[in-house]
Amino acid sequence: MAKKPKKQQQPGGTPATVALTAAGTPFTVHSYDHDPASASYGEEAAEALGVSPDRVFKTLVAEVDGTLTVAVVPVAGTLDLKALASAIGGKRATMADPAAAERTTGYVRGGISPLGQRKRLRTVLDASARSHETICVSAGRRGLEVELSPADLASLTGAVFAEIGRGWTASQPARPAHPSPSGV
Repeated sequence: MAKKPKKQQQPGGTPATVALTAAGTPFTVHSYDHDPASASYGEEAAEALGVSPDRVFKTLVAEVDGTLTVAVVPVAGTLDLKALASAIGGKRATMADPAAAERTTGYVRGGISPLGQRKRLRTVLDASARSHETICVSAGRRGLEVELSPADLASLTGAVFAEIGRGWTASQPARPAHPSPSGV
């Protein structure tokens, strides 16, 4: 049996940006030089982009009652595993094995995007996202973020909104990240 050809990607695109383009969703790509020595990918992104850490969201993969689930929370705080489990009617949540998260999403740790994953996982987006006109999430590679509306992110991923983050405080009203052309 012949091998299936790999999906062709747009030059410089990631599965996340290709999915956004295919859906016709407005978005802006922001890139920065990733420092491999950085202790926190999300905080590094917020600082490099000059965006408040409550507008930059990290994508975490957890296991809820044995099923991989995506949690998208502000980098300014942490994921409340009990709240995540509760949000989808589960009883127990733990962080997923990093290798399983990478294998299932098709992305590497520090570059996992909620968009364009190899296998679409159930997704929960922290309710704080609704207080912003736009938020930034990983575009599928370390040093690359995509800015879009929380409603568009929820629509494309099938996410539900729930209060799953903790340890952060909302800052100023939403402001876009550094202006740049939309799309890829």
